[in-house]
Amino acid sequence: MIGKKLCIVGTAAQPVNAGFPAGDSTIIDNPAMPHASSNSSTHFDVTLIGAGAAGLFCAGVAGQLGLKVLLLDHSAKVAEKIRISGGGRCNFTNRDLDPKTPHKYFISENPHFCRSALARYTPQDFIALMQRHGIGFHEKHKGQLFCDRSAEDLIAMLLAECDAGKVTRWQPCSVRNISFSAISTDKVCYQLDTDRGVITSRTVVIATGGLSIPQIGASDFGFRLAQQFGLKLVDRRPGLVPLTFDGTQWQPYANLAGLSLPVQIETGTKKTKTVFSEDLLFTHRGLSGPGVLQISSYWLEGQPIRINLAPETDMAATLTRAKASSRKLIANELGAHVPNRLAEAWCSQDSAWQRPIAEASDKALNQLAERFKAWELTPTGSEGYKKAEVTLGGVDTRELSSQTMECTRQPGLYFIGEVVDVTGWLGGYNFQWAWASGFACAQGLAAKFKAESPDI
Repeated sequence: MIGKKLCIVGTAAQPVNAGFPAGDSTIIDNPAMPHASSNSSTHFDVTLIGAGAAGLFCAGVAGQLGLKVLLLDHSAKVAEKIRISGGGRCNFTNRDLDPKTPHKYFISENPHFCRSALARYTPQDFIALMQRHGIGFHEKHKGQLFCDRSAEDLIAMLLAECDAGKVTRWQPCSVRNISFSAISTDKVCYQLDTDRGVITSRTVVIATGGLSIPQIGASDFGFRLAQQFGLKLVDRRPGLVPLTFDGTQWQPYANLAGLSLPVQIETGTKKTKTVFSEDLLFTHRGLSGPGVLQISSYWLEGQPIRINLAPETDMAATLTRAKASSRKLIANELGAHVPNRLAEAWCSQDSAWQRPIAEASDKALNQLAERFKAWELTPTGSEGYKKAEVTLGGVDTRELSSQTMECTRQPGLYFIGEVVDVTGWLGGYNFQWAWASGFACAQGLAAKFKAESPDI
């Protein structure tokens, strides 16, 4: 091979793990698509690194479009994040997603970047795929769709789609280094040194995800690879993650661990103000639950959060009416509208709230109502990547084509899924980004090969 060779990742002495579960090796020669070495089992049109949601889906689509695809991952199992998500039933998409307004559901330095991919592969498209495979599903809450039986059904579907595309899978398999050679502006090739030998590939797709949940194999492989190719990264931090508080600040609420209730939660001010109406869960170290996970992606260190603990109740008016007619303790009256444990913990913080409501001053009741409506507290941190469902930030979208997910400055290199600076809300949005970005990438790959072989 002629051209400049650029070592991208790792050394033989210090391998970079990027592998995926080993499946049966299936090699095809598709005469419709050009191969650099059509008779070689070590040359592929596309090599996908990462056998999660985005990688599996992209591989299946690309294979069925006639490309010779290798999918590899350092883990022994595919799609662990799918397997554990949604309590084992996987919240695989959200039927309420409107691709015309992605900024409502996705966080990015350019929230409109994902519009093209989301418009071309919608939740309805993935639902149709599930139906073709006979997988039952149901809507749980606010457009969130879950498998009826198990996430394993969805994983089996993705693997079946890969089989239909005659995708070769190598797992576990790590990538030690990647080299790039350019023969001309439109003829490039990548060489990958893997645990299973050296292979060459016309294109490489990075679908290695982010840093969240390292215990199931998350790594920074994709980010390091991007840096080695000179791509810009947006700062990464945990997203959809429980928030924590210091011991002194949290001491009055520590005994409420396990208690859940619907709240309105917000952070930011003016144009940056973000509000969610979801359930909140008290933990030993802080707050979790859907509402907190949602707001955590918008919360910035040092910034307070504000919580309305009884959003459906005019607490000031309620307590005033109770004062005129009730002999009960304030905590008992409050407990008629929120969990008793919360009411008791709340009233224990001020002696003025520890008496029959008829004996309480209007000022004390108004203060109680106001604090209940706008409980303001500042988290000291979060539970970090070990508990985060996603990674905020990633490969800068300005480095990628929104149509194909190909790097604009590095031909034949693509990034899809969580590794990209596109992060969705809780509720199936991140999986839909995985499907949509994978589909856009596969379509772009097929178009690239067709353009380079106009006789097809």
